[in-house]
Amino acid sequence: MTPTLARMVAAHERNYKKPIKWFAIPQLFRYERQQKGRLREHFQFNADLIGETDAAADAELIALLIDTLRSFGLTAEDFVIHLSSRNAWQEFYRKGAPASGPARNDSQHAGSETGVPAEAAREYEFYQAIDKLERTSPEENEKKLTALGFSLDAVNMFIKSGKPTAELQNILDNLAARGLRDFVKVDYRVIRGLAYYTGTVFEAFDRKGEFRAIAGGGRYDNLVKLISGGKVNLPALGFGMGDVVLLELLKARGLLPKFDANVDVFILIEDENLRPLSLKLVQDLRAAGYAVEYPITTAKPDKQFKRAQELKATYTAKFDSDSYVRIRNLKSREEIVTGAGDVANHLD
Repeated sequence: MTPTLARMVAAHERNYKKPIKWFAIPQLFRYERQQKGRLREHFQFNADLIGETDAAADAELIALLIDTLRSFGLTAEDFVIHLSSRNAWQEFYRKGAPASGPARNDSQHAGSETGVPAEAAREYEFYQAIDKLERTSPEENEKKLTALGFSLDAVNMFIKSGKPTAELQNILDNLAARGLRDFVKVDYRVIRGLAYYTGTVFEAFDRKGEFRAIAGGGRYDNLVKLISGGKVNLPALGFGMGDVVLLELLKARGLLPKFDANVDVFILIEDENLRPLSLKLVQDLRAAGYAVEYPITTAKPDKQFKRAQELKATYTAKFDSDSYVRIRNLKSREEIVTGAGDVANHLD
């Protein structure tokens, strides 16, 4: 969805005041083998902030991710945001990359088929190797990194240091001012595999390490410019959070919301002559913000009442005559009779 959003912004950026705060909940698909926490089809909450270069925007987006997870009842004991930086890795790469040979000649290309500069392709290969460190054996990691002119020991030392760059420190200070510092830690193992990331990157994990990443994202400052052919140059950052891992985590913590019906009033229609008045009451209460159900077709009174109980309605209401409505609280069993126009005033 991120390239799709970038295209939209590139085409219509004049229509929006900057920075643009955008969210979407798309249905997404992957062509790969299903596994725990990763399905071929899922829904995802995407949030993006476009048009701001300051690290305060990064902190704002991370704070949104933290607050979203907290809204489900999760705490700092349940999850943590692993914060990293492609800029830090880029500096590490450029200091350690071999200074001679064809790989350093930006005028050479990885292949005529792609037209990608050899050095850019080589740097991307390095990032891919870092992204897969924990999913690949040390022997394989050493082999890949050595071929690129690096040692696994040097990479591990950089990760272990965990020293925040000035960029990351600004974000940490911003989150600390909000009281959210305990939710974040610097972790250079996070680099994000997608090529368009340019700066801060982050992933959310459960503290116990039982699941895959809950969410992930970062800065993609060059994507809008690339997609627009240089016509629009807007910095951007965002994150995505799929429903699959989140569902597993909430189940494990006993925090999965109950998807019960939430019906305020069930309108009983025991006399079909009073259906027009009953329908008017249904519409009036819905317009007032109440969740209202009623028998769409003729039904016996006991069947209607049973349906109200199944839906866990708080009240039943029925016309006793053309002018008066009997309201019953199904929890307290208390009943009152009121005018048809006064029903909403007797609902909690």
